[in-house]
Amino acid sequence: MISAYFNGKFVEPNESVIPIDERGHQFGDGVYEVIRIYEGKPFMMDEHLERLYQSADAIKLRIDPNRDAFKNSVLEMIERSGLTNLDLYVQVTRGMAPRNHLFPECPVSVSMTAKPFRSIPVGDKVASVLLHPDERWANCYIKSLNLLPNILAKQAAYEKGYLEAILVRDGKVTEGTSSNVYIVKDSSIITTPLSKHILSGITRMAVKNLAEHLSIPFVEKQFTPDEMIQADEVFITSTTLEITPIICVDTNQINDGTPGSVTKALKEQFKQII
Repeated sequence: MISAYFNGKFVEPNESVIPIDERGHQFGDGVYEVIRIYEGKPFMMDEHLERLYQSADAIKLRIDPNRDAFKNSVLEMIERSGLTNLDLYVQVTRGMAPRNHLFPECPVSVSMTAKPFRSIPVGDKVASVLLHPDERWANCYIKSLNLLPNILAKQAAYEKGYLEAILVRDGKVTEGTSSNVYIVKDSSIITTPLSKHILSGITRMAVKNLAEHLSIPFVEKQFTPDEMIQADEVFITSTTLEITPIICVDTNQINDGTPGSVTKALKEQFKQII
């Protein structure tokens, strides 16, 4: 079983392979993706890799233009991991060069790690979240390695007993530290419109498609924390959280404190497609 990869070599995760002058280590100068694999089958892998390339383009980072070759490396990593249910982290940085803020002339670095995930039965996952100021930079649509504001907000939530921090910018909900956020009002799903301030979630794409399949209105518009608290239902999504109902925002219970019918319908449909 091999669970790590660095620049063309499959390695053990505890091997020392990242040089001190690696720009991901020095500057956070890179991008990443997390792909979930169910029973050996990657979920929405093409969409994940497309977003990886888009994030790289946004920071002028040139990944291998042969996308099929890059994809094959990812598939080989999955196979070599020996796991059937796993989360695969793919990270691309600007490479190894003496510390200098200017872009170096050097090959990019590619690393991957494979980690097993624990499947949680549908209906067993509910959570509470903390409202927190959105203190991140203006280009959150880039899935970059610079996650310190996200980490600080997530830690603040954890220390108060919450699963996630929901970020608020200029009086409007943007997203979670590692998730997209939705409210349900009058049987319509409402979520923040795509912009530079939020990440275009892959599970968000899946939810939008599921809503269309179920004939549930999917409305992209901004909403306030008060509207979130007064919603009929609240849920968050991400690759690792899948679709998670939210039953409490700060100390405010959402509706009757149980997952609503729209969220449950989405979770059931999501279970079927994975």
